[in-house]
Amino acid sequence: MLDIVIWIIIIALFILSFAGILFPIVPSVLVLWIGFLLYQFVLNGNELNTLFWIVMVLFTVLLIVADIIANSYFVKKYGGSKWGERGAAIAVIIGSFITPPFGIIYVPFIAVFIIESLQKRTLKEAFRASIGSLFGFLGGSVAKVVIQLVMIIWFFVLVLF
Repeated sequence: MLDIVIWIIIIALFILSFAGILFPIVPSVLVLWIGFLLYQFVLNGNELNTLFWIVMVLFTVLLIVADIIANSYFVKKYGGSKWGERGAAIAVIIGSFITPPFGIIYVPFIAVFIIESLQKRTLKEAFRASIGSLFGFLGGSVAKVVIQLVMIIWFFVLVLF
């Protein structure tokens, strides 16, 4: 009976990790790791091998870096400034509280537009940077979904086969 409850919790944690993509206040990577560790220390400490843990650490680093790289790449590509990039990151968090999940899309867009406009950029340049922040967020989100899916699938492959 306890095993079933633990499995339900692990699966719920894996599902919750995807909520972190739309609601940045949920620490996706931490939630995934809690699921892995719960399995390791409560259900079976022998199935998740050293290679699994090494690769999960690498994927964790990749998850964190993917978001930063995507955001930086697109904001720079579309002519945004460092302030616009930083403002977009903060605005994603604020937007997740204002009108979740849509706030994470339009709040950073508006924030970057205002930040770039305050830096004496033309309206066209500010708008382009705003588009870049939107693409950066979307690109980072897609990368996070793919990486998290790979992590979860690998976990289940090791555990079930």
